[in-house]
Amino acid sequence: MSEIAYCKIHPAIGIARVGNGDECFYAPETPDEQPKDPGFYKDANSTAKIKRQAARFRVYGYDEHDQVTGEVLDGLDGASVEWTAHLANTKAAWYQFTIALDVPEAQRLGKESYGRRNAKISRDALRIDPGPRTIQGRSQGDAQHQFNGTISANGQNTPVYLGELRTDEEGRLVVLGGRGTSASFTTRPSELTTFGNNDGWHDDISDGPVTATVTVGRKQVEVRPSWVVVAPPNYAPDVKGIVTLHDLLYDVFVQGGALPFPNQISFAEHVEPLLLRFSRHQWVNQGFAAEFGWRGPNDFSSADLPAGLGSNKSQYRELRRRVYYQMRNYDRDGLSPLPWPWLYGDAMSTPAQSPRQYSRLTATLEQILELWVAGTFDDTTPYPTYSSLQEAPVGQQPGLLDRAALEYCLADAFHPGCEVTWPIRHDTLYSEPFRIRHRADGQPGPDYGDYLPPGRALSATGPLHEQGPGDLTRWMGLPWQTDTASCRAGYELREHIGPRYSPYLPTFWPARVPNHVLTQDDFDTVTYASADDDERQQAFENRAVWYRFLDPDKRKGMQDMISMWPKLGIVETHPYTVGDGMFPQEILVESTPDPSLPPVPDDQNLVNVHVPEAGVPGAEDAQNAQVSRTTARRVAENTEFDEKQISAGYVAKADPFGNRR
Repeated sequence: MSEIAYCKIHPAIGIARVGNGDECFYAPETPDEQPKDPGFYKDANSTAKIKRQAARFRVYGYDEHDQVTGEVLDGLDGASVEWTAHLANTKAAWYQFTIALDVPEAQRLGKESYGRRNAKISRDALRIDPGPRTIQGRSQGDAQHQFNGTISANGQNTPVYLGELRTDEEGRLVVLGGRGTSASFTTRPSELTTFGNNDGWHDDISDGPVTATVTVGRKQVEVRPSWVVVAPPNYAPDVKGIVTLHDLLYDVFVQGGALPFPNQISFAEHVEPLLLRFSRHQWVNQGFAAEFGWRGPNDFSSADLPAGLGSNKSQYRELRRRVYYQMRNYDRDGLSPLPWPWLYGDAMSTPAQSPRQYSRLTATLEQILELWVAGTFDDTTPYPTYSSLQEAPVGQQPGLLDRAALEYCLADAFHPGCEVTWPIRHDTLYSEPFRIRHRADGQPGPDYGDYLPPGRALSATGPLHEQGPGDLTRWMGLPWQTDTASCRAGYELREHIGPRYSPYLPTFWPARVPNHVLTQDDFDTVTYASADDDERQQAFENRAVWYRFLDPDKRKGMQDMISMWPKLGIVETHPYTVGDGMFPQEILVESTPDPSLPPVPDDQNLVNVHVPEAGVPGAEDAQNAQVSRTTARRVAENTEFDEKQISAGYVAKADPFGNRR
């Protein structure tokens, strides 16, 4: 091994996820890991326990020419590695989330939208901050390495477990997050009223710095630190977002000049993965299934279609242009919901009031597609992939770890987001590409006063610079379950639901929070080779609403998610083994939901109606519920939909600009 000049911890941003199970597993460590066997993501013999996803960190040495020398392991080759991590949850002490503060529409918000959560309670009492924990050695971890904190109100302390540290058999750091627990911490339990700002509530999402002290041959070596984010569960672990968090951050650094644009565009490396992500969404959204799914008009996984798309020959230019022309351009497309991708954006509202109602590709992805359309790309070189980190050359391992952690996270929409939100796209947060800038140990973050409007948030003295424990996740929905329950598809007002209404599109985050899924029962019919082919085809095309078990009343549905979240199905990859070519070789199927969930039809909660009248401040809950039920009945009377398919109520996520009547 060459002499080590300095070290880095990888991944630069690691992602753990909460779970209530007794078992855990490691987060993806390459962007191309093979799917896990069905049943992997829940505890053995329990459909009501989701395993925790652990973030595993490694130290790599670099020489004076910035080349990787190898992994540095505690107790090997005269090296010593001591780890320290610091998890905190400061959501309840932060400011309300209404809309991303770095988009123009944020200027339209009223002052109250920039105010504190839990404004009448001390900030110190609301911060769940157990302090740092340190660990060293192989296969270590016990009670002293746990992050046990408290949150307080009226002198009453509520204990909150945020996670713990362990080491693996080689001494690498393993960070486990919380168990998905969310609860009211006030003496009189607080109600859940909104997707993101529920005063009197806490959850066990967290984030914070990861550092290490490394000595090699009795000499202490500089170590560039890392960060860990503890996020909600991933309910579709084999589906990547159309624009991943890695895509977004790569764009931040390319457009800012910190990273170079690729020397040459390759179809296999830069274009095909993006197109395949559209088709992969067929397993989590029925609208995507119709357009990009099996044998659909734009099935990019088809053996026939990519033959032309992947060729740089001039005769296929119009075919390539046709695909690129479909991608959203804000100046050209305005409020149209038709361009791709069919995902909600940062300024989503109902009715739509901004082009940022919908998401779009990054500027770097746009540049790549422009070169692809022009035929200026490599159409022959295969792109090497690695199903495990050990298969990759050691020099590529740090980059694979950084990318894998972020590629299974979402970028759009930051409303507020799944794992992190809009501050992540500001380069002032970073000391180098992908590496969060740390605030000095023990130094508290500034107090920005009772309100945090856009000007203050984006200023040179605002919160978009050095980060401390809990700073990345404090902007997220509180608790996470109410936000997850509110991230659905096809939000619309009653008067706009008619022949041209789609209950499937646009959609929020289906790659993490599925909308419509193939059930295990339907998959069993598909794979029953002796069944009638038409029956099998009908079963394959059928999709059940993933959140069908939640109460159709929006507020009750959010409450349901607090207890139901680990009982819902996980979308997993199954091989299609019949061998008749009728269906894809891989089919993604919802695991069987826990039997304790209520028996409901597959299409319950298919239609999502935003009812502004049910959100009038000061109105009684019973009055708002009656307004919602009346709305659902009227939609059913005037459309093809059945009342049981309709979920109606006031959706704060769809009303950032305060259009309540």
